Order: sequence, then C-alpha cells, then structure tokens
Amino acid sequence: MLLIFESILPIFLLVLLGALLKRWPLISDSLWGGLEQFGFYVLFPALLFETLAKADFSTMDTGAVGTSAVLSVGVMSALVLGLWRPLHRLGVEGPAFTSIFQTATRWNAFMALAIAEKLFGQPGLTLVAVVMAVNIIPLNVINVGVMIWFSGGRRSFMDLVVRIVSNPIILGAGLGVLVNVSGVTVYDPLMTAVDLVARSSLGLGLIMVGAGLRIMDALRPRANVILATALKLLVFPTVTTGIAMLFGVHGDALTMLALSAAVPTAMNGYLLAKQMGGDAPLYAAAATVQTVAAVITIPLVLYLVGQFAAG
Repeated sequence: MLLIFESILPIFLLVLLGALLKRWPLISDSLWGGLEQFGFYVLFPALLFETLAKADFSTMDTGAVGTSAVLSVGVMSALVLGLWRPLHRLGVEGPAFTSIFQTATRWNAFMALAIAEKLFGQPGLTLVAVVMAVNIIPLNVINVGVMIWFSGGRRSFMDLVVRIVSNPIILGAGLGVLVNVSGVTVYDPLMTAVDLVARSSLGLGLIMVGAGLRIMDALRPRANVILATALKLLVFPTVTTGIAMLFGVHGDALTMLALSAAVPTAMNGYLLAKQMGGDAPLYAAAATVQTVAAVITIPLVLYLVGQFAAG
C-alpha cells in the first residue's frame, strides 16, 4: 500500500501546487477561469481523441469493461436517487440534492488518467479512456437530467439534448473512437500537434483541480459533504468492483475500473451547479473534502482491489 501511495503522491503534489498558486498574489485571478475553459474545450478533448484514436482495443476485453462501467454508473445513480425521499424529510432541498448526486456520481478523469499512466503506463491510460468513452454520455445525460428535475428551474428536453451533443469532451472521445474503428489515417503533422497539446493536459489539469479547491471547507465539513464523500470514495468503487467481478473483469482492467470510481468528483460539475440552479457552494465543499480524503482512500481502494485482482 505504501508503494501505491508513493506512486500517486506526485499527482496530489500537483493538486497542492495548484491550490498554492491560486492563492499566490502575483498570479491574477482572471487566469484560472481561462485555463478552466481551455482545459474543457481544448486540452481534455485532445487527450481523449489521441488516446482513443491510437488505442489497441484488441488487447483488452472492452465489452466487459464498458458494460461494467455503464452498469456501475446506472446502479450508483439509482442508489443516490433512492436517497432523495429520506434526505428530503431531513430537510435537504432540491438544489442541495443535485450537488450530492453530482459529487457522488461524477469522477475526476484528469486525476484518474494521471494515476493510471503513472501506475500502468499507456495500457492504463487506454483502459481509463475506454471507461470515459462509454460513460461520458450516460453520466452527462443523467446529471443534467437530475439538475433539470430537482433544481426547480425550467425542465426542457431540448436543453438536455443541446448540452449533450455540444459537449466538447463527448465530441473528442467520439471522434477518437470513429478514427480508430474506421481506420482513417490522420495527417501525421496534425496528429503530432494534437499529441503536443494532449501531453500538457494531465499536468495542467491537476493544477486546475487544486486551484478550484476551497481549503477551509475541508476543515469543517457539513453532514451533506460527508455523505457525498462517503458515497463517492467508498460506495462507488465498491459497487464498480463488484459489478466488474460479476462480468469476469480481472487484473489491470479491474484495477482501472476501481480507480475510475475511486477518484474525487469532477470540478466541471461546479459550473453546471452554478448555471442550472444547483447548490454550487455545497458542490465546491464536497469536491474539496473528497480530494483531500482521496489521498488516503485511493491507495486503500487500489490495494484492496489489487488483492482481488491478483487472486
């Protein structure tokens, strides 16, 4: 377990660097909003496109991995939705529930990809990219749907459709898979340019994760934040590992599935919460506490799943 912790420690050091840089007075606050948009619209789609376009799917059981990933999201979403009535009776309103739901089901792919590459190299990166490719659309459909339904705003099916088809992450992953399965050869200088952009995405993405943290919220977490943290860091990887084992997934693929479920929530859900009437402060607090707690829970999950995978 110590070896796993030391292997992923550089990932969390970059997150810490981002938190420190955000508070450095010599760097303008206006930088971070632009970097966030740059990552969402350019860096991350480029990384997914390149990874999936070049992936050798013949070396892995993508059917079992993809099915396990999608079912895990479905089961986890149903589980959290089942908490709505008891939470509502305890005083949790719709906007707060949407942030609990989002932070319990979304996952920080920047962190998952960085850890996968650190532990397993290109094969690990490809496995996590496969999980992302099959889960991006279901996750966004479910989360946007929950936001529309519970936030108290206008419920529009067209708004849901537009958000899904215009998502740059979905477009990047979809184009990568299309290039891969069609056998189309991308002009080499163009692919090299995409590769140069993609290389910078993981490091910069982790720094942006740190910049988005609210440190004081980690020191006094509320009950809703603790619940969202337990659901995301403990329940989600347990559900995912169990489903994957039922489908015969083992070895590195099982570990990468568990990793994808064990990382903290994605920061882009905070923007969705702000734009669609969710509880954005609750989302930011949960994301911060999850990121801090994940320093301990991710090595623990990977160690335990590694024991199953080896057996």
